[in-house]
Amino acid sequence: MPEYIDIAVNLIGSALEKNISDVIQRAAAQRVSPLIVIGSEINESAQAVKLCLDYPQQLYCTAGVHPHHASEWQGDSAKQISALALSPQVVAIGECGLDYNRDFSPRPMQRQAFAEQLALAVEMQMPVLMHERDAHQDFLAILKEYRSELPGALLHCFTGDRQSMEAYLDIDLHLGITGWVCDERRGLELAALVPDIPDNRILIETDSPYLLPRSMRPKPKSSKNEPQYLPYIAEYIANLREQPKEVFAQQAYQNSVDFFGLQQLNKTCEKEGADEVS
Repeated sequence: MPEYIDIAVNLIGSALEKNISDVIQRAAAQRVSPLIVIGSEINESAQAVKLCLDYPQQLYCTAGVHPHHASEWQGDSAKQISALALSPQVVAIGECGLDYNRDFSPRPMQRQAFAEQLALAVEMQMPVLMHERDAHQDFLAILKEYRSELPGALLHCFTGDRQSMEAYLDIDLHLGITGWVCDERRGLELAALVPDIPDNRILIETDSPYLLPRSMRPKPKSSKNEPQYLPYIAEYIANLREQPKEVFAQQAYQNSVDFFGLQQLNKTCEKEGADEVS
């Protein structure tokens, strides 16, 4: 049976937080494990690190400041994130980027927080997990200043057009695809683009509890998305790409392992466990 990694789960500060253990177990029952927990601001990132310690090799996380929280960015924010990122549970800097759709933070502060987190990722030689909505030109211009020195760069929940997709692929971004692609109202353009994402550049995610696949039948009574539904999204994408679902699932899984360095992390954890026993 295929295995899956959900590369973007909002476990902290969301509707899933009350039942984290059940969410993890339901995902594992569908062979969705590990989960990458998103850190969208510094306190949340710290909570995510602590949560990961309770679920070794089942949860990993990011550490960063989402553009919605960019107004909270301060002179010592990068230092705080770097301290969190020293934890083996942290596999990427982020979620960082630009969001000109909601503008919850002033755009100049968004750009500053984004640039400083990219610089931190370069300094720590860690991959970066990013967010972009209605901000393609500024996002691309800032990212290009750092891309050549970043070990990896992932734009999660990609919902852009062909021009933006091609621009992002030209600078070797990985693209995360969500259940947005299953929406017959909003997702038609993305559905047309998904077949053209190179095999080694596509990752899959739920972005749960958001973006429950609209085409799913029957729909969950809770109306909340969960990592356990990632196989449905994967099969939907595989059909769009005209690939066997097992082949696509294996490719996406390996892409996630490679991008986040999970294979090396697991080897380190196994060695530490063996050292404790000996």
